[in-house]
Amino acid sequence: MEIRHAVFVASNTQVSRCPPPDKPEFAFIGRSNVGKSTLINMLTQHKGLAKTSGRPGKTQTINHFLINNEWYLVDLPGYGYAAVSKDLKKGWGKMIEQYLLARENLYCLFILIDARHPLQKIDSDFIHWAGRSSIPICLVLTKADKLSKNELSINQRKIEEALLKTWQELPPVVVSSAIKKTGREDIIDVMKKALTHKN
Repeated sequence: MEIRHAVFVASNTQVSRCPPPDKPEFAFIGRSNVGKSTLINMLTQHKGLAKTSGRPGKTQTINHFLINNEWYLVDLPGYGYAAVSKDLKKGWGKMIEQYLLARENLYCLFILIDARHPLQKIDSDFIHWAGRSSIPICLVLTKADKLSKNELSINQRKIEEALLKTWQELPPVVVSSAIKKTGREDIIDVMKKALTHKN
């Protein structure tokens, strides 16, 4: 599976206005500033495809990118940014929930977690909500380049152990660094397996 062509097609605040659900879809979500847009740019090898910002909460819409004219990558708003108003955050939450529960063409939701920190409650709560909602997920530990191999190994183990307190079996876990371009093939492999399994 190769990403040959990627183009931005739509940005929406209403799920009903998203592109028709006639192609497989892979969505990316995580706490604000976890590196969603940067990861999408790394995956597509298109530096300016998804807009990045040093300011958390930049992505406030559902952004669709058409890949190879065959399937979509979707950049979802980040969750948990304190400086955003409660009303705006509530709106995002409702929009994200509607999207995740309504899109029957969603093959996998990639939940990004900052590898530098222990599992945050907001991440844990969201992961458990997705599991209870039967949404297929993959966890992506981002910013792995900020840690030594030993630190990364310890943090990954702690995150997995925290989840195993309530999960019988972990979803796929990928370690990624957009800076070092690592994890790209692993993520694409998860997509490939999801496409094969669905079909």
